Amino acid sequence: MSEFDKYIRQGEPDSREKARAWQTAIGLQDVDGLKPSEYLLQTASRHIEGDITINEVKQLIDNYYQSKTNRKDIENERTEEADKVSARITEILSEKSFSFTPDYLILIHRRLFEGLYKFAGRLRDYDITKKEWVLGGDTVLYANHELIRQTLDYDFGQEKGTDYPSLDAGRALKHICKFISDIWQVHPFGEGHTRTTAVFTMKYLHTFGFTLDNSVFQKHSWYFRNALVRANYSNYAKGISATTYFLELFFRNLLFGEKNELHNRALHIEASHSATTDISKSQNDTLNNSLDEIALLKFLKSNPEATQNEIAAHIGKSLRTIKRMTPALIERGLLERENGKRNGRWVVKI
Repeated sequence: MSEFDKYIRQGEPDSREKARAWQTAIGLQDVDGLKPSEYLLQTASRHIEGDITINEVKQLIDNYYQSKTNRKDIENERTEEADKVSARITEILSEKSFSFTPDYLILIHRRLFEGLYKFAGRLRDYDITKKEWVLGGDTVLYANHELIRQTLDYDFGQEKGTDYPSLDAGRALKHICKFISDIWQVHPFGEGHTRTTAVFTMKYLHTFGFTLDNSVFQKHSWYFRNALVRANYSNYAKGISATTYFLELFFRNLLFGEKNELHNRALHIEASHSATTDISKSQNDTLNNSLDEIALLKFLKSNPEATQNEIAAHIGKSLRTIKRMTPALIERGLLERENGKRNGRWVVKI
């Protein structure tokens, strides 16, 4: 994905945001072993540079695959899927709208795979098993197809009732991992499920006020899927229990900027069933703070001259809440204000 690195390192903020979205969208295709065409990469670059809109990108891709000549040039018949889904993921990630409902999860699936899968946006009506490399050929037990909607409603209802402000970041992280792994285990869709879950996850995490390190999804989408598998697999005869340990490592990198090593081989049941050490005692003591506080500190580390109004807008909290949070962080030695209120700047101390 080096073709987009120059925009991330040197581009304007709008170009950087688009480049990150494209990197993530293309990286997620690795979950199903798909690779984009050179034409998609060239078209994405034009979008990043501002020459064309995302709607024009989608139209150009559609036109490209309507040509029988171009079809003969495609080495992998699923390249069309990789190209179209990458453009659609980029579009969804750029949108500011979000709805925390099962219907929005279903909508994402429909928008990603419409015209590619005949069942796009439809809950599966059959039971499934999947042989997993990471499980040595065994399968996760997925939800019965007749109970998919009821199970989704229950999981979303439980998550909606979570009082995240009362949790420190370590416990909040575990709760988020459990929710994401639960809805993945329901497996509402026959195909394209992990990509749909990943897009929903990124949209959901943005509601916590985080600017995500999307390169984690770009580089480790296959690890993300295998971590979800391990979070939903138990085999007590072999001494293996379901664990969110590996998923937590992934999210700690994604949300908190940690540098945990993410290797697929470590997730294999033959290598990992005794390696699920508790990671709640992290060297990163910021996890004792709330998610809101960590989001605020991350924002100020990148934007030291931000006003309190800008902080409030970014993390989705009221100005009154920000005026309460910043003095508390200063008092605890995590934040400083240099050169006064009017012309000063924030200094994050951790």
